[in-house]
Parts: sequence; C-alpha cells; structure tokens
Amino acid sequence: MLTQIADGVLVHQSELLLNNTTVVQGQAGVLVIDAGITGSEMACLANDVRELGQAVVAGFSTHPDWDHVLWHTDLGEAPRYATARCAAVMQQVRSTADWQARAAAGLPPEIADETPLDLYGRITGLPPRTRRVPWNGPEVQIIEHPAHAPGHAALLIEECRVLAVGDMLSDVFVPMLDDFDDTNDPVQDYLVGLQLLDDLAGRVDIVVPGHGSVGGAGHLRARIDQDRTYVLALRDGHTPDDPRINTPQPGWEWVADIHTGQARSLAQRRQHDETLD
Repeated sequence: MLTQIADGVLVHQSELLLNNTTVVQGQAGVLVIDAGITGSEMACLANDVRELGQAVVAGFSTHPDWDHVLWHTDLGEAPRYATARCAAVMQQVRSTADWQARAAAGLPPEIADETPLDLYGRITGLPPRTRRVPWNGPEVQIIEHPAHAPGHAALLIEECRVLAVGDMLSDVFVPMLDDFDDTNDPVQDYLVGLQLLDDLAGRVDIVVPGHGSVGGAGHLRARIDQDRTYVLALRDGHTPDDPRINTPQPGWEWVADIHTGQARSLAQRRQHDETLD
C-alpha cells in the first residue's frame, strides 16, 4: 500500500525488513526509488501506481545491496539508474556464470522463494558527477557519498523537501560500515556521508530511510546525531548507548549481532595497526 508523505511523494514499505520504496510523481509518470524485495510486494506497488493513473517511467537504486537492486516485470521496462560506481559493482556481480545462485544464497530464507532475480542489478550507471536524476518530473538531486556501500547515494526531492537516504539514518538498523579492508577507512567514510546529509538538513522536511520509520525534520537531525555518536563510539572501542542495540524493537534483536561483528572487526583492525606501529 502506498502512503503519501508529501505532495507528490509516496512510500511503500516491505513487511520483512521494513524496506521503504519512495515513489515520486512526475508529469509523465513516476520515479521509483529502491523498488522492494518480494515479487508480491513489487507487484502490489505496480498496481498501486496504476491506480494513481500513472506508469513507472524511471527507477533508481541508491546502492548495490541486494535489497535495493531488485525489480519486477509488472513495473515495466523503464530505465533504472544508479551512480556509476554502484552500477559498476552490479555489472561485476552479474559477470560471473553463477551470479544468480550467489544472489539467491544471500537472500533471507523467509523470502528466498518469493524474490525474483531475473532483473536483479540491471541498472544503468549515470556519468560521474551527475547531479540530477534524468527524468520528466520534479528536480531530484543526487548526493553520492562513501558511507555504507560503494556508490551510495541519497536523493533530495527538492521542491517537496523529501530526502531518501538509502541505508542511512534508520531507527531499526545501526550504521553498517562498508567492508573492512586495507583500501578504505569505513569509519571515516561513514562520517563523511553523515556530514553530507547534515549539510542538507536545512532543506529537508521529511527523511525516508532505507529501513524503518519515515521521519520529519527533527528526526533527521536527531538520527544524524545518533548515528555519528554510534560510529565514533565504535571507532574508539566503546560500547555505544544506543536503543537499537540495547532496547530494539521486537523482532529486531539480531541488530545487536551486526554491532558485535562490526566492533570485533574494528578491534582486530586496531590491533593490526598497533602491531605495524
């Protein structure tokens, strides 16, 4: 079911992981941001769009995680965009002969049989430094940043003052850092991403996270502060006082396991760096 959150902007939320799909109405049809995760939910989304008297004319994936690069035949054959780096990741994923089996193995077992993979990751990368989604509708600004995943982007629907942030600023997930390796600093990358979102706060009335509850302008600033506090505590080897870990919503207790894994990885990295010193 689509829920209107601003003039010309609606949200469809998945049941399992509370994924939010943002739908922006334009002159010739709608832009779909992060289409959803199960076939039935995406088919429902397509039907809801038809009931608006519109068609899907463009899609956008905020980043290359599996639950943000799915699509359904009922949504049509509109171009599906992403940043160049996000699209490059998906091109590499789809280049192996067994990519579909690998993608299926990574799905939650609860929805593995309900998630269509034929159109998985078939996205078009926009030229580097593209600032706007190319479609016939309200101006949608692309804010690419290094937090969470390669080629991650937030989208600002300017005239509606709505910010779709992908896998950032969730009230159910703690910040999830990018891979821990020798080529990046995932903590600093995340702080950079948060600062770019913070810089937009004065232009935003509504924030749509990839997972969890849609929030207002006050929620945006509060979630940025909360996520920055979490990331800094993680960096410094402290246990953050964060309700998403300590008092999670029912059914989301496993988020604490994500935190434990990240804390362990950062501790190992610190130990490695100290050994080199």
